[in-house]
Amino acid sequence: MSHDFEVAIVGGGHNALVAACYLAKAGKKVVVLEKNQEFGGATKSVYAFEGVGAKLSRYSYLVALFPDQIKQDLDLKFETLSRTVSSYTPSGNTGILINRSFDAESRESITAFASNIEESDAWERFYKRIGVFAEVLAPTMLEPLKDETEVKALIGEELWDEFVVQPLEVTLSKYFKNDLVKGIVLTDGLIGTFTSATERLSNICFLYHLIGNGTGEWRVPKGGMGKLVEALLQRATSLGVEMRVGTEVLGVNTSKDGVTIKLNTGEELSAKVLLSGAAPKVLERIAGINAPTLRDGSQVKMNMVLKRLPNLKSGVDPRRAFAGTFHIDESYEQLEKAYHQAKSGVIPDVIPSEMYCHTLTDPSILSESMQEAGNHTLTLFALHTPASLFDKDHDLVKVEVTKRILAGLNRYLVEPIEELLLNDAAGQPCIEVKTPQELEAEIDLPRGNIFHSDLMWPWRTRGEQGKWGVETTHDRIFIAGAGAVRGGGVSGIAGHNAAMAALERLAKSN
Repeated sequence: MSHDFEVAIVGGGHNALVAACYLAKAGKKVVVLEKNQEFGGATKSVYAFEGVGAKLSRYSYLVALFPDQIKQDLDLKFETLSRTVSSYTPSGNTGILINRSFDAESRESITAFASNIEESDAWERFYKRIGVFAEVLAPTMLEPLKDETEVKALIGEELWDEFVVQPLEVTLSKYFKNDLVKGIVLTDGLIGTFTSATERLSNICFLYHLIGNGTGEWRVPKGGMGKLVEALLQRATSLGVEMRVGTEVLGVNTSKDGVTIKLNTGEELSAKVLLSGAAPKVLERIAGINAPTLRDGSQVKMNMVLKRLPNLKSGVDPRRAFAGTFHIDESYEQLEKAYHQAKSGVIPDVIPSEMYCHTLTDPSILSESMQEAGNHTLTLFALHTPASLFDKDHDLVKVEVTKRILAGLNRYLVEPIEELLLNDAAGQPCIEVKTPQELEAEIDLPRGNIFHSDLMWPWRTRGEQGKWGVETTHDRIFIAGAGAVRGGGVSGIAGHNAAMAALERLAKSN
């Protein structure tokens, strides 16, 4: 049987583009089918406000998991920038400042807030431990899946017990006594995941946020997240990948020889192998391959453009406070209370959230006139706001959730953030809010889940997970998106691994 292509890829997000580049580099004839009018999915950058020269990373903000190896393999012209500050967490009229490199200032900040040096010592000891875990685990992410026993042997039993066997709550309580310090650490176990520190899912989420490139450092994409898409598109085009936008896959029929793909254009394509960069729920709809159950996405995303940075009641320089991650109402008790309130179907009284200012690290996303005027962007990510909260009276709930999020931020500011919002060309304030339902409608995240499905341990826990963690029940269809094992985050890892699995399958059929 002759085929139009050796590989067809559904979706044009960053994982799909990574896969396309690897496959084309290996000499395969590849087509990428994107239903929207532009590529990028959650990693595109946009001018979100009319007449405002700020190109925002609208959905995805920072980069940690994208391996340097992929950049090198594909010769991508994409740069990320280090932030000088890791985080600032206000509390009343004081707070905790942690620099990217844990230094004397960071130690003194924790010590002063907690009124003892033990909490600073615990912080340093804890992150050295997780650093060992990350250094060992990160290189395995682009290799065939290892069995759980293999990874345990690499990590060592003591670290394995601390970060895999024990609920994260137990490990955090072992190291930290201060409620706010404990909460700062816990946030990495909750981002985008509707769970509690007492549930193992928080352990999995925590690992994904701390293992990137063996260092766990979260970096700012220079020029915005869209620069990653541009670099991938440029490379894919140079390698001869056929790129189609406005092309939706309506159905996929499989046979022992390959797949036939029905398109919204009325055309049918055939390929030896199909990769899906879309969520497993989308693949279920078009190909009948059952998707796993998944939890609601659990975040509200907010983008703002400001006249200037706000001043803080604590007196800390806002250029430092907002340069890293700015934690809002994220003590351990606040995080757990918000989770349990949301789980019971109630909007949390206090909604934990975190934000950062892209333009402090990379002003290039602003026009020259905006830079000169001292304008800045703020991006905010609210936790424990699951899709279920918005199912009834979506618009009314969105208004109330927005009100509570901004009230949480304003408690720490000298002036309300609303007074500092820049106006767009129509005179409207530059603020946009995206609920889980809106994320699903705009970029096909099922129930707003940014990971496409529940995160899984980045090793083989079940025999049926396959060699690369991208396999499905059909041997010519592979998952190349965030729903793969090791797929979470802006990583490109799923794209790489799906490409490796596809090349192996093609070698068998040729």
